[in-house]
Amino acid sequence: MLIGQGIDAHRFAPERRLVLGGIHIPHELGLAAHSDGDVVIHALCDALLGAAGLGDIGRHFPDTDAAFKDIDSRILLRRVMAALTERGLAVHNVDLTIAAQAPKLAPYRDAMREVLAGDLGCPIERLNVKATTTERMGFTGRGEGIAAFAVVLLAE
Repeated sequence: MLIGQGIDAHRFAPERRLVLGGIHIPHELGLAAHSDGDVVIHALCDALLGAAGLGDIGRHFPDTDAAFKDIDSRILLRRVMAALTERGLAVHNVDLTIAAQAPKLAPYRDAMREVLAGDLGCPIERLNVKATTTERMGFTGRGEGIAAFAVVLLAE
């Protein structure tokens, strides 16, 4: 078994769609990023790559490469999973936490779980998505952006 953890954060930006865990979330602001800004998938990719000893998301998909401009982060996740599968690794389980004062994410957790379990090729029962507001503390609590934290366990 191999364990990995990942963290990502982006600030809010106007005129951007908010995408978290592969799901469009209705909100007046999106996240500033070279890609679609999906902090959940970015943290997840980092955790997967870390568990496999393959570096981080920036090494594989640099923000200096125009090919990744506004790319759907699910495409990046699928590429990470292809690299893991090539090495004989599979996802055993995933635990995700999203820190955001707004919007409320409870209505979207199940949809995120379905999308991500499909992309990861793991049973939905082994994928957990949680959200916290951080009680108005820090940059997420002040409504400046969103952060995500991921822990994964891979099986050989």
